[in-house]
Amino acid sequence: MVLELTKPICFFDLETTGINIVKDRIVEISILKLFPNGTKKQQSWLINPEMPIPAEATAIHGISDDRVVNEPTFKQLANEIYGWFKDADLAGFNSDRFDIPMLIEELLRVGVDVDLKRMVSIDVQTIFHKMEKRTLTAAYKFYCDRDLEDAHSAEADTLATYKVLEAQLNKYPDLPKDVKSLSKFTSRQNRVDFAGMITQNENGDPIFNFGKHKGSLVVEILEKEPGYFGWILGADFPRYTKKVLTQIKLGAYPQS
Repeated sequence: MVLELTKPICFFDLETTGINIVKDRIVEISILKLFPNGTKKQQSWLINPEMPIPAEATAIHGISDDRVVNEPTFKQLANEIYGWFKDADLAGFNSDRFDIPMLIEELLRVGVDVDLKRMVSIDVQTIFHKMEKRTLTAAYKFYCDRDLEDAHSAEADTLATYKVLEAQLNKYPDLPKDVKSLSKFTSRQNRVDFAGMITQNENGDPIFNFGKHKGSLVVEILEKEPGYFGWILGADFPRYTKKVLTQIKLGAYPQS
């Protein structure tokens, strides 16, 4: 593989009870960790979400309540899982919009403090969509000329994502090979909080990306409408969004 690493990178995939980052829970996670020296480590966990798994979710990933009833909860696994990620960059398929925000939400929910400013991420789906416009199954067929068996199994999807990126780097010689440049290439917008609720303007200043203040500077709105900050903290926003907003309010977020 021609991906240039200066630190480890974790390819990972989640299976969940649904797609609501705030309310849904992880039921399976698989991680493939690559190191600059070429070694690899892999681990998968089934997780008891402590809530019923909807039938429509089970129909997609095949994980039912009875399969996870005796598995550990995320809280019991959180420190072990975070140990895989804390020194690494991140990669996945549609991970910037779903898997990373979902993982961070789960970690913060159980009290594991996470700071993403030291990490960058590569969303392999974005490379694929910019180049070919397909799903992961089609990407695997297109780039690897193989059918993806056990699709929506976290382990199968994680390995497929890694193989697709490997093939993309070989197929497109103009793609950057280092992680930071690939992360920039795959970023859909200059997000501050991964969920995309707070982004940056052309000057690098945090701005709101939703609601009545969309496009407005965060620091200005928090100064003019202090109640808006309290409303966000009390509403169903991702925990990492709230953490970043608090950092901005306290002047602890890096300035441009």
